[in-house]
Amino acid sequence: MTRVTVWGENVHESTSDRVREVYPDGMHRVIADALNEDSNIRASTATLQEPQHGLSDEVLNKTDVLTWWGHCAHDQVSDEVVERVHARVLEGMGLIVLHSGHYSKIFKRLMGTSCSLCWREAGEKERVWVCQPSHPIAQGIDRYFEIPNAEMYGEPFGIPVPEEQVFISWFAGGEVFRSGATWTRGNGKVFYFRPGHETYPIYYQAEVRRILRNAIHWATPTTPRWVDEAPNVEKVEGAE
Repeated sequence: MTRVTVWGENVHESTSDRVREVYPDGMHRVIADALNEDSNIRASTATLQEPQHGLSDEVLNKTDVLTWWGHCAHDQVSDEVVERVHARVLEGMGLIVLHSGHYSKIFKRLMGTSCSLCWREAGEKERVWVCQPSHPIAQGIDRYFEIPNAEMYGEPFGIPVPEEQVFISWFAGGEVFRSGATWTRGNGKVFYFRPGHETYPIYYQAEVRRILRNAIHWATPTTPRWVDEAPNVEKVEGAE
Protein backbone atom coordinates (compact mmCIF):
# COMPACT_ATOMS: atom_id res chain seq x y z
CA MET A 1 0.00 0.00 0.00
CA THR A 2 1.43 3.38 -1.04
CA ARG A 3 0.76 6.12 1.50
CA VAL A 4 0.19 9.49 -0.16
CA THR A 5 -0.24 12.96 1.29
CA VAL A 6 -2.00 15.35 -1.09
CA TRP A 7 -0.93 18.89 -0.18
CA GLY A 8 -3.06 21.79 -1.35
CA GLU A 9 -2.68 25.51 -0.82
CA ASN A 10 -6.49 25.74 -0.44
CA VAL A 11 -6.60 29.52 -0.86
CA HIS A 12 -8.47 30.01 -4.14
CA GLU A 13 -11.15 27.53 -3.06
CA SER A 14 -11.74 29.66 0.04
CA THR A 15 -11.72 33.08 -1.61
CA SER A 16 -13.04 32.67 -5.17
CA ASP A 17 -16.64 31.79 -6.01
CA ARG A 18 -15.51 30.77 -9.49
CA VAL A 19 -13.03 28.24 -8.12
CA ARG A 20 -15.44 27.06 -5.43
CA GLU A 21 -17.99 26.21 -8.13
CA VAL A 22 -15.47 23.86 -9.77
CA TYR A 23 -13.90 22.47 -6.60
CA PRO A 24 -16.40 22.97 -3.74
CA ASP A 25 -14.40 20.71 -1.40
CA GLY A 26 -11.00 21.85 -2.64
CA MET A 27 -8.67 20.63 -5.36
CA HIS A 28 -6.76 18.57 -2.81
CA ARG A 29 -9.82 16.46 -2.09
CA VAL A 30 -10.55 15.85 -5.78
CA ILE A 31 -6.93 14.79 -6.32
CA ALA A 32 -7.07 12.50 -3.29
CA ASP A 33 -10.31 10.97 -4.59
CA ALA A 34 -8.63 10.29 -7.95
CA LEU A 35 -5.76 8.51 -6.23
CA ASN A 36 -8.00 6.51 -3.93
CA GLU A 37 -9.69 4.97 -6.96
CA ASP A 38 -6.66 2.67 -6.90
CA SER A 39 -6.96 0.11 -4.12
CA ASN A 40 -3.17 0.09 -3.73
CA ILE A 41 -3.06 3.80 -2.87
CA ARG A 42 -4.19 5.38 0.40
CA ALA A 43 -4.32 9.15 0.01
CA SER A 44 -4.98 11.71 2.73
CA THR A 45 -4.86 15.50 2.53
CA ALA A 46 -3.02 18.42 4.13
CA THR A 47 -3.36 22.17 3.57
CA LEU A 48 -1.50 25.41 4.12
CA GLN A 49 -3.88 26.47 6.88
CA GLU A 50 -3.16 23.53 9.19
CA PRO A 51 -0.48 23.65 11.91
CA GLN A 52 2.89 23.07 10.22
CA HIS A 53 0.84 23.14 6.98
CA GLY A 54 -0.22 19.60 7.80
CA LEU A 55 3.34 18.38 7.15
CA SER A 56 4.75 17.51 10.54
CA ASP A 57 7.60 15.05 10.94
CA GLU A 58 5.04 12.45 11.96
CA VAL A 59 3.02 12.94 8.76
CA LEU A 60 6.03 13.01 6.44
CA ASN A 61 7.58 9.94 8.07
CA LYS A 62 4.41 8.04 7.12
CA THR A 63 4.30 9.46 3.57
CA ASP A 64 5.68 7.49 0.63
CA VAL A 65 4.72 10.10 -1.98
CA LEU A 66 3.74 13.76 -1.53
CA THR A 67 1.79 15.73 -4.14
CA TRP A 68 2.05 19.53 -4.15
CA TRP A 69 -0.32 22.16 -5.56
CA GLY A 70 0.29 25.82 -4.79
CA HIS A 71 -0.22 29.13 -6.56
CA CYS A 72 -0.79 32.46 -4.80
CA ALA A 73 0.70 31.73 -1.38
CA HIS A 74 4.12 30.24 -2.10
CA ASP A 75 5.73 32.81 0.20
CA GLN A 76 3.48 31.75 3.08
CA VAL A 77 4.96 28.27 3.19
CA SER A 78 7.30 27.97 6.16
CA ASP A 79 10.99 27.55 5.34
CA GLU A 80 11.14 25.00 8.16
CA VAL A 81 8.50 22.87 6.43
CA VAL A 82 10.29 23.22 3.08
CA GLU A 83 13.52 22.01 4.70
CA ARG A 84 11.64 19.07 6.21
CA VAL A 85 10.11 18.06 2.87
CA HIS A 86 13.44 18.51 1.10
CA ALA A 87 15.16 16.17 3.56
CA ARG A 88 12.45 13.52 3.09
CA VAL A 89 12.78 13.65 -0.70
CA LEU A 90 16.53 13.07 -0.39
CA GLU A 91 15.76 10.12 1.88
CA GLY A 92 13.47 8.59 -0.75
CA MET A 93 9.99 10.12 -0.51
CA GLY A 94 8.49 10.72 -3.96
CA LEU A 95 7.28 14.22 -4.90
CA ILE A 96 4.69 15.07 -7.55
CA VAL A 97 4.60 18.81 -8.28
CA LEU A 98 1.44 20.02 -10.01
CA HIS A 99 0.72 22.99 -12.29
CA SER A 100 1.65 26.30 -10.59
CA GLY A 101 3.63 24.35 -8.00
CA HIS A 102 6.52 25.00 -10.41
CA TYR A 103 7.08 28.23 -8.45
CA SER A 104 6.86 26.61 -5.03
CA LYS A 105 9.76 26.92 -2.65
CA ILE A 106 10.27 23.15 -2.56
CA PHE A 107 10.38 22.70 -6.34
CA LYS A 108 12.78 25.61 -6.84
CA ARG A 109 14.93 24.28 -4.00
CA LEU A 110 15.13 20.82 -5.57
CA MET A 111 15.72 22.13 -9.10
CA GLY A 112 18.22 24.85 -8.12
CA THR A 113 16.87 27.11 -10.89
CA SER A 114 14.28 29.87 -11.36
CA CYS A 115 11.54 27.51 -12.69
CA SER A 116 10.12 30.52 -14.57
CA LEU A 117 7.89 30.35 -17.66
CA CYS A 118 5.48 32.41 -19.73
CA TRP A 119 1.72 32.07 -19.33
CA ARG A 120 -1.66 33.17 -20.62
CA GLU A 121 -5.06 32.48 -19.07
CA ALA A 122 -7.35 32.30 -22.09
CA GLY A 123 -9.22 29.02 -21.72
CA GLU A 124 -7.63 27.60 -24.85
CA LYS A 125 -7.20 23.99 -25.92
CA GLU A 126 -4.17 22.04 -24.71
CA ARG A 127 -3.01 18.92 -26.51
CA VAL A 128 -0.77 16.76 -24.32
CA TRP A 129 1.52 14.50 -26.35
CA VAL A 130 3.14 11.34 -24.97
CA CYS A 131 6.91 11.47 -25.54
CA GLN A 132 7.76 8.08 -24.02
CA PRO A 133 4.94 5.56 -24.58
CA SER A 134 6.77 2.89 -22.57
CA HIS A 135 7.21 5.09 -19.49
CA PRO A 136 5.28 3.89 -16.42
CA ILE A 137 3.65 7.31 -15.98
CA ALA A 138 2.26 7.21 -19.55
CA GLN A 139 0.62 3.79 -19.31
CA GLY A 140 -3.00 3.71 -20.43
CA ILE A 141 -2.69 7.04 -22.27
CA ASP A 142 -3.07 7.25 -26.06
CA ARG A 143 -0.63 9.13 -28.34
CA TYR A 144 -2.14 12.34 -26.99
CA PHE A 145 -5.15 13.66 -25.14
CA GLU A 146 -6.79 17.07 -25.15
CA ILE A 147 -7.89 19.42 -22.40
CA PRO A 148 -10.65 21.67 -23.81
CA ASN A 149 -9.91 24.71 -21.64
CA ALA A 150 -6.56 25.35 -20.03
CA GLU A 151 -4.21 28.08 -18.91
CA MET A 152 -1.25 28.27 -21.29
CA TYR A 153 2.28 27.68 -20.03
CA GLY A 154 5.04 28.28 -22.57
CA GLU A 155 8.76 27.87 -23.06
CA PRO A 156 11.37 28.69 -22.04
CA PHE A 157 10.80 26.78 -18.81
CA GLY A 158 13.59 27.54 -16.34
CA ILE A 159 14.27 23.98 -15.17
CA PRO A 160 17.31 21.70 -15.35
CA VAL A 161 17.28 19.39 -18.36
CA PRO A 162 14.86 16.61 -17.35
CA GLU A 163 16.15 13.11 -16.88
CA GLU A 164 13.00 11.90 -18.67
CA GLN A 165 10.59 13.90 -20.81
CA VAL A 166 7.28 12.05 -20.53
CA PHE A 167 4.82 14.64 -21.93
CA ILE A 168 4.96 17.79 -24.02
CA SER A 169 2.02 20.14 -24.57
CA TRP A 170 0.88 22.21 -27.52
CA PHE A 171 -1.60 25.05 -27.07
CA ALA A 172 -4.08 26.54 -29.53
CA GLY A 173 -2.19 29.84 -29.34
CA GLY A 174 0.91 28.13 -30.79
CA GLU A 175 3.13 27.62 -27.76
CA VAL A 176 4.66 24.34 -26.59
CA PHE A 177 5.69 23.35 -23.07
CA ARG A 178 7.53 20.50 -21.35
CA SER A 179 4.47 19.46 -19.37
CA GLY A 180 5.63 16.19 -17.81
CA ALA A 181 9.22 15.68 -16.68
CA THR A 182 11.15 13.67 -14.10
CA TRP A 183 14.29 14.02 -12.01
CA THR A 184 16.04 12.11 -9.25
CA ARG A 185 17.13 14.01 -6.17
CA GLY A 186 19.07 11.96 -3.63
CA ASN A 187 17.07 8.76 -3.18
CA GLY A 188 13.77 10.38 -4.18
CA LYS A 189 11.92 10.68 -7.49
CA VAL A 190 10.39 13.98 -8.61
CA PHE A 191 7.72 14.40 -11.32
CA TYR A 192 6.38 17.73 -12.55
CA PHE A 193 2.97 17.62 -14.28
CA ARG A 194 1.59 20.83 -15.78
CA PRO A 195 -2.23 20.48 -16.17
CA GLY A 196 -4.40 21.68 -13.29
CA HIS A 197 -5.44 25.35 -13.35
CA GLU A 198 -7.90 26.12 -10.57
CA THR A 199 -10.75 27.57 -12.66
CA TYR A 200 -11.08 24.57 -15.00
CA PRO A 201 -12.28 21.05 -14.08
CA ILE A 202 -9.03 19.43 -15.19
CA TYR A 203 -8.62 17.16 -12.17
CA TYR A 204 -11.92 15.48 -13.02
CA GLN A 205 -10.64 14.43 -16.46
CA ALA A 206 -10.00 10.69 -16.78
CA GLU A 207 -6.59 10.95 -18.47
CA VAL A 208 -5.29 13.37 -15.88
CA ARG A 209 -6.49 11.17 -13.02
CA ARG A 210 -4.88 8.12 -14.63
CA ILE A 211 -1.56 9.95 -14.97
CA LEU A 212 -1.67 11.00 -11.32
CA ARG A 213 -2.17 7.40 -10.20
CA ASN A 214 0.60 6.21 -12.54
CA ALA A 215 2.92 8.87 -11.16
CA ILE A 216 2.29 7.77 -7.58
CA HIS A 217 3.31 4.20 -8.41
CA TRP A 218 6.38 5.44 -10.30
CA ALA A 219 7.49 7.68 -7.42
CA THR A 220 6.89 5.15 -4.65
CA PRO A 221 10.21 4.29 -2.95
CA THR A 222 11.61 0.90 -3.91
CA THR A 223 14.81 1.01 -1.84
CA PRO A 224 15.40 1.38 1.91
CA ARG A 225 15.16 4.89 3.33
CA TRP A 226 18.47 6.68 3.01
CA VAL A 227 19.41 8.96 5.88
CA ASP A 228 21.81 11.82 5.10
CA GLU A 229 24.50 11.83 7.75
CA ALA A 230 28.25 12.34 7.96
CA PRO A 231 29.60 10.13 10.78
CA ASN A 232 33.20 10.00 11.92
CA VAL A 233 34.17 6.37 11.18
CA GLU A 234 37.06 4.10 11.99
CA LYS A 235 39.32 2.96 9.15
CA VAL A 236 38.57 -0.40 7.58
CA GLU A 237 42.02 -1.41 6.31
CA GLY A 238 44.72 -1.94 8.91
CA ALA A 239 42.32 -1.89 11.85
CA GLU A 240 43.57 -3.90 14.81
